[in-house]
Amino acid sequence: MLELKLSGIKKYMEATLVVKNITFEAYEGEKIGIVGANGSGKSTILKVIAGIEPMNYYPGYPQTSSSGYDEGIIHMPKGTTRAYLQQNPVFPEGLTVKEVLNLAFEEVDEIEKQMRELEEKMKVLENDALDKILNQYGMLVQLFEVRGGYEREEKLNKVCTGLNFSDSFLDKDFDLLSGGEKTTVSLGKLLIHNPGILLLDEPTNHLDMEAIEWLEGYIKNYKGIVLIVSHDRYFLDNTATKIVEIEDMESISYKGNYTSFVQQKEENMRIQYEHFREQQKKIGSMEKTVSNLRDWAMRADNNKFFRRAASIQKKLDKMELIDKPVFERRNMRLDFKEAQRSGKETIKAIGLTKKFGDKVIFNKADLMIHFGERVGLVGPNGSGKSTFLKMLLGEEQPDSGIVELGANVQAAYLPQKIVFQDEDQTVLECFRGDISIPEGKAREYLAKFMFYKKSVFKKVKHLSGGERIRLKLAMLLFQDINLLILDEPTNHLDIDSIETLEEALEDFKGTIFFVSHDRYFINKIGEKVISLENGRLRSYLGNYDYFKSEQEKAKMREATDSPKQAEKEKKVIRNSGDPKKQESESDILGKIDELEREIEAIDTVMTVESLNHIELNDLYVKKQEFTEKLEVVMDQWLQLYAE
Repeated sequence: MLELKLSGIKKYMEATLVVKNITFEAYEGEKIGIVGANGSGKSTILKVIAGIEPMNYYPGYPQTSSSGYDEGIIHMPKGTTRAYLQQNPVFPEGLTVKEVLNLAFEEVDEIEKQMRELEEKMKVLENDALDKILNQYGMLVQLFEVRGGYEREEKLNKVCTGLNFSDSFLDKDFDLLSGGEKTTVSLGKLLIHNPGILLLDEPTNHLDMEAIEWLEGYIKNYKGIVLIVSHDRYFLDNTATKIVEIEDMESISYKGNYTSFVQQKEENMRIQYEHFREQQKKIGSMEKTVSNLRDWAMRADNNKFFRRAASIQKKLDKMELIDKPVFERRNMRLDFKEAQRSGKETIKAIGLTKKFGDKVIFNKADLMIHFGERVGLVGPNGSGKSTFLKMLLGEEQPDSGIVELGANVQAAYLPQKIVFQDEDQTVLECFRGDISIPEGKAREYLAKFMFYKKSVFKKVKHLSGGERIRLKLAMLLFQDINLLILDEPTNHLDIDSIETLEEALEDFKGTIFFVSHDRYFINKIGEKVISLENGRLRSYLGNYDYFKSEQEKAKMREATDSPKQAEKEKKVIRNSGDPKKQESESDILGKIDELEREIEAIDTVMTVESLNHIELNDLYVKKQEFTEKLEVVMDQWLQLYAE
């Protein structure tokens, strides 16, 4: 059975100690999530296991060691194959995507080359010489089969389908791809390679939800060991069988997925705190006894009391102290300066149409978001999420229809890719660029976003992805706002920072509209999901899990739909003859379907959720609005059908 063991890993990067005691083990079939704050050493551990980052031992280790040198043992069976997902993969120039994927078969290609060479020799050899070559050939055939040579096309097709690699994408020049696309192709190559130990560093960062869900299924069925560094809590819940947390440069292992880890850690901290309190009581009592004994000894001039006091003090000095658990570690402290309330209609789209060449992105799409709603926009990569945000912000114009912000809306936008006007400025200069604020007050405010002391003088161009988000948030939240527009806000943040952001957003009284593939985040923040489906914007009144369940129900309804109903719809379209009439009928049927979904969703929430009378009244008013709209659209359909 394949096994991997790390024991007491201590690792320096140049002169900086990164981790001092990492110990855990993994067995064949286990999927281990590695979690911890940004900079805690998670990626370093993956690189050490992969052999990318070598261990710099003191000569003669482990018999001799010295400060500044690496320590610890990594054990794995000889010949174990390992593969590491790099965030910035590099391959030979001039390769297409398909050629990069086929690099996963380098070993298979070499074996096949040797087989072809032996086949040529077998044509002319005889007797013992032929027998010898046949034995070699048989071993190569066996190795070719073990390495998956006969399953080459099947493996390639399976990964390409799962990651949505189209034929046109496979023919693209790899060097011309975006950073996210390169990482996704690199992931595909790793999955095809099928190593004994698969090392994934933030594998979900550039995948859409469909691809993430496919990857979850792939990892669940993976026969080898999988180590995953990820801040995607939903992904870890669905894949991990063990969690290793790196904190204060040491590791602790927990059985189960991410949610199980959180529960276990909270319970461990509660128990540790109880033990800490008990020990502190005991220490206090012993210290008081020592003080009293010394006092009595002085008064009575009795050495017995001194000796007794010394004996208790000796026990105190030798006592192994229990650390007080840190329930809340240093993190962002966000608060919002809220502007006056906006109008009821915050974001509105009517008849929105947008095409890029022959590709239809939006086809007469409608959307209404009211003040105070928390809405997540979801859809596959390339479906139009970023295009919608650009049109909403005026950076892109629709072909027809409107998309706009409502009255008195004061919006703040957090883009997915964050750039600043002058990358040579310091954090402090960048923050103070457009506002009048004393330096002391600015530094005090920036400290809430974890920019402490000298870090405010760090140049913007040297900031990490997480630091860029924190600085941009600091600039946005200093404004008076009643609408937050967020594009993939959890990218580059560690889990603690994501949870801090979630807590702050829960306190925000305005409207939140966000694009995200972080399903855990959508569940926590979203009260409504807008899904981009066939050029339409479909609303689901609930979080991600509700949206997903509704999609599953729709698939089941589609599979079991009445043939009569299907024939009736076909008949309506066949009878129309006129292409414009066909388009109108299709448009109206789409609106009917969407409005019925909205009403059904409201009914579900009203009957299932425990709501107060104000919330119930708001839902009832919304239901009435949708019902009236449905009646109008039904009348239009009947009139069209009657013509």
